[in-house]
Amino acid sequence: MDNIQEKIDELVNNNSIILFIKGTRTFPQCGFSQTVTHIFDLMQIPYVTVNVLENEEIRQGIKSYSHWPTIPQVYIEQEFIGGADIITEMYHNGKLQEKVEKVLAA
Repeated sequence: MDNIQEKIDELVNNNSIILFIKGTRTFPQCGFSQTVTHIFDLMQIPYVTVNVLENEEIRQGIKSYSHWPTIPQVYIEQEFIGGADIITEMYHNGKLQEKVEKVLAA
């Protein structure tokens, strides 16, 4: 498990905005993953996705890594932000745009 935690840590640390989702950016395979990718696409910002369906160790490992039981999971500047409900709420109240603008300005 340590190896998977190291791999996840590397992914999170090497990408400013990373989404762990079910499916791909162009073909999300659950409604929650689709919601999150849609929000980031609407914002027209660069982000990376990891398809947890391709690797069961990452799928389970990300839950341990964040101490969060569900997927999708969003990280911005190595900070775990949350899943679909939190991202949707932050998008609607403008807090997601504020957080992303700080990242892009850096």
